[in-house]
Amino acid sequence: MAIIGVLGLGHHHGEIGLDLFIDPADWWLDGLLGIGTGLVLVGAWHGARIWFPAMRSLESWMCRAIGPLNASEIFALALISGFSEELLFRGAIQSAWGWVWSLGIFTLLHTGPGRVFLFWTFFALLAGGSFSFLTDWRGNLLPAIVAHITVNGLNLSLLMRKSEAEGLLDR
Repeated sequence: MAIIGVLGLGHHHGEIGLDLFIDPADWWLDGLLGIGTGLVLVGAWHGARIWFPAMRSLESWMCRAIGPLNASEIFALALISGFSEELLFRGAIQSAWGWVWSLGIFTLLHTGPGRVFLFWTFFALLAGGSFSFLTDWRGNLLPAIVAHITVNGLNLSLLMRKSEAEGLLDR
């Protein structure tokens, strides 16, 4: 079992200190790096939609699967998923077993039925690699958490707007 803080982030065996999450001296830099990385990833996803029309089918499927969400639900989902996934994948798995295992498991858990889900899986590989890099580089989880929340929040917001525009969801 992976214990948070075993290796890599300067903690003692099993200790979950504040420094796992934030560097008090550079919190603002980590936050900006997280926002910037999240915006680049969201831009990459939406830019790829131009080249791969199948991604639009994936988005339509996702809209129907998620259902209608209001702004507070989007915020809560983005916050909870971004924090909890980064605590698990980068805070526990990456610190105990390394980024290869962390990234591999993260990517495998972002799969779905059919070939169209390969886009989502590839995006998870790209995003997870970015989150792993940020965690290793900065030595804490804040930039990865902020990036993940940014990606999930913006993509959920954009999916809800798409679903409303295309009449995919009834409220």
